[in-house]
Amino acid sequence: MKKVFILLLLPLFSWGQKSSNLESTIKQNYTNSILIEDLKKHIHILASDSLEGRETGEQGQKKAAEYIVNCFKKAGIPPYKCKTYYQKFKVKTKGHLRQRIILKQKNIKGENVLGFIEGTDLKDEILIITAHYDHLGKKGSSIYNGADDNASGTSAILEIAEAFMKAKKDSIGPRRSILIMAVSGEEKGLLGSKYYTENPIYPLEKTIANLNVDMIGRVDKFHENNDYVYLIGSDRLSTELHNISEEVNRKYFNLELDYTFNDKDDPNRYYYRSDHYNFAKNNIPVIFYFNGVHEDYHKPTDTVEKIDFEKIQKITRLIFLTAWELANRNERPAINN
Repeated sequence: MKKVFILLLLPLFSWGQKSSNLESTIKQNYTNSILIEDLKKHIHILASDSLEGRETGEQGQKKAAEYIVNCFKKAGIPPYKCKTYYQKFKVKTKGHLRQRIILKQKNIKGENVLGFIEGTDLKDEILIITAHYDHLGKKGSSIYNGADDNASGTSAILEIAEAFMKAKKDSIGPRRSILIMAVSGEEKGLLGSKYYTENPIYPLEKTIANLNVDMIGRVDKFHENNDYVYLIGSDRLSTELHNISEEVNRKYFNLELDYTFNDKDDPNRYYYRSDHYNFAKNNIPVIFYFNGVHEDYHKPTDTVEKIDFEKIQKITRLIFLTAWELANRNERPAINN
């Protein structure tokens, strides 16, 4: 009888060991492949003077889009259905969303840049990871480089995309498809994400969540160290998404997840001010990762030498493992709010 019992336990032990080994592989090979030196390289290029502040519709933004495409190609990440990486849009705009500046109305042409990693058995569902790569451009002789806003978030999603693609090449997931989308038009009114949600590559009802990364490279005045990130929106539509996020952080990082700006009465209204909001409006659960504002916010002084790269690495790894859990669990996060 003891022998039979032991034999029955062997498959369970084998599966547990296999699961433990897989978790170790993910942590060591893929999460740890997100390196400060690579994040630094992306930000130095995206926030360089040669890209002239990456204003949507201007040449600097086009150069940034081309750089992102080349990063996807280098990592072996294809466009959706092997067509084009660019999702182009044309809109009329009066000015910037965050600054109360009145500008003459003009037509602008922007591009979202889409890298697609097809899933396996749950490939008909999709997780979308976003960061806007546009910024404020030039005003007179001043270049608004936007190192934190949002070269920091763009560098994060490029490294997350590469980590997922490395795993796919090793035949380790993801089960669900993943869309890595670098968005433009954010500074002019969340235009790129609005266009995507009106023209999605997957039906919105098949989109399980959006993880949005916007400004993760600085420490604000309310914190003394870099072991924190503001999370906004994680429980607005799905308590389950919030719990998954908490559990991943508790298990691997133990950062301070600060929900100050998730308050529905937050006077800053950050929940409505970045690209995740267009997904939330369509009943898609979201998490917005954010470090808070600082004295260089929307100024020419938002430059690379002020970036905390260790902080970006921590948050990028947290987002990757949260995305990994969402892409590979059996059930999508339930909507209950």
